[in-house]
Amino acid sequence: MQIKETNIKGLFEIEPTVFGDSRGWFFESFRESWLEKLNIEGRFLQDNESLSNKGVLRGLHFQTPPFAQGKLVRVITGSVLDVAVDIRKDSDTFGQHVSVILSGENKKQFWIPPGFAHGFLVLEDQTIFSYKCTSYYNKEAEKAIRWNDPDLNINWGELNPILSEKDLQAPYLKDFKSPF
Repeated sequence: MQIKETNIKGLFEIEPTVFGDSRGWFFESFRESWLEKLNIEGRFLQDNESLSNKGVLRGLHFQTPPFAQGKLVRVITGSVLDVAVDIRKDSDTFGQHVSVILSGENKKQFWIPPGFAHGFLVLEDQTIFSYKCTSYYNKEAEKAIRWNDPDLNINWGELNPILSEKDLQAPYLKDFKSPF
């Protein structure tokens, strides 16, 4: 397994070692000892999974403290463009983002700590997205930032994604006061 820190402190890409032969393949999708390498305090409390078709965009979501979530995300089948935006107000990289392609084929994972907004654009029909969370979901703590905020300048590669009403109404970063 290789853990690579991105150009934003705290965000990590994880590339597992995949063992394959004529029967198929095997890899470890999670190991508790990774928590120390990723500087994750505590443990994972909740696993989530979604199924989406090509063109669906979910995000940019986060939960506010004390319910803030760290997420270890991956794709089981299909592929997504996964994006994390730094919303830590005292960070040198506030408002900057990292994009990675996660797929069932490349088996990469992305660690997104609390203090980041997260979203993904689905690139293939019947994509299954899975993630582990360090905190339980809390509806009152759920927040979002506008996916197409011009100040974020995220190249989603899709001008008219399929969005929820909540994501269509999300505020812009400049109108948001970060609790992180």
